[in-house]
Amino acid sequence: MIEVKDLKKEFKKPIRGEGISGMVKTLFSRKYEIKEAVKGINFTIKEGEMVGYIGSNGAGKSTTIKMMCGILTPSSGKVLIEGMEPYKKRKQVAQNIGVVFGQKTQLWWDIQLIESYKVLKEVYRIPDDEYKERMEFLKEVLGLEEFLRQPVRTLSLGQRMRADLAASLLHNPKVLFLDEPTIGLDVLVKEKIREAIKEMNRKYNTTVILTTHDMEDIENLCNRIIIIDEGSVIYDGDLAHIKNKFGDLRTVTVELREKINGVEGFDDFDGNVAYELQDKNLTITFDALKVSFEKVMNHIMQHVKMKDMKIKEISIEEVVKEIYKKGTV
Repeated sequence: MIEVKDLKKEFKKPIRGEGISGMVKTLFSRKYEIKEAVKGINFTIKEGEMVGYIGSNGAGKSTTIKMMCGILTPSSGKVLIEGMEPYKKRKQVAQNIGVVFGQKTQLWWDIQLIESYKVLKEVYRIPDDEYKERMEFLKEVLGLEEFLRQPVRTLSLGQRMRADLAASLLHNPKVLFLDEPTIGLDVLVKEKIREAIKEMNRKYNTTVILTTHDMEDIENLCNRIIIIDEGSVIYDGDLAHIKNKFGDLRTVTVELREKINGVEGFDDFDGNVAYELQDKNLTITFDALKVSFEKVMNHIMQHVKMKDMKIKEISIEEVVKEIYKKGTV
């Protein structure tokens, strides 16, 4: 489906002198520095996969996505979608891909939303019966009915993001690129968009490549993640595997019925359990691969009276932070 082979992208940036004299010199003697945004990355994505493509700001995520969409041409290496290079065969590839950029829209600002969809129907030459079927599906999963007749400029951010997602899916693309699709949205709208993406993948086997800083998006949608740092891939694999590699960390927060003097007498299980006490809240952190959850909780219940308890597993966000600290997996 998608092959990325030794992909590189370099940008030539002019070096400008300081002040007016420096600017004048730059006009007659140009010097450049080369910025490597993407440094020879390789990966393959199969049909129907949902992959999280993540990294810090400036890591090279958006540059990679733009080359995969055909917006940018690689300095060297190749991107193949269905065997075609998107920057050489943009029209053919555009028929098979959908793109959503969180801060940009492909909708017409001053006309009703439904009219934008009719224009896109003609652009992608979607047959009438397919258009009708797809619109019914998108109205249902994204809740479009309430604002279909409104001009796009009057839509709220959450409504516009749902509308943009529908526009990218109207022609039933084989590949969907999502760049920060839930940025700035409230919890309810995020959940609706996530469920719509899952349903598209389930019903049409749509391949999804997701870039985001919202790790809940990754955990809710993706089984595989590719982590990029300074233009290079530092991890490509199963989401559950990478969490296990960093340990099955659990954080248990216990609300106490009454205050206790301290945790000095608590068993640390050979240094594998840490305790933190603040007023009537006791936080216990441990690796469930090294010490039994049942043993830890039995020990706690022997020493305190619990009013309430919350359990939290390690999140992918915490894992990614650890990877960046170490610089490798």
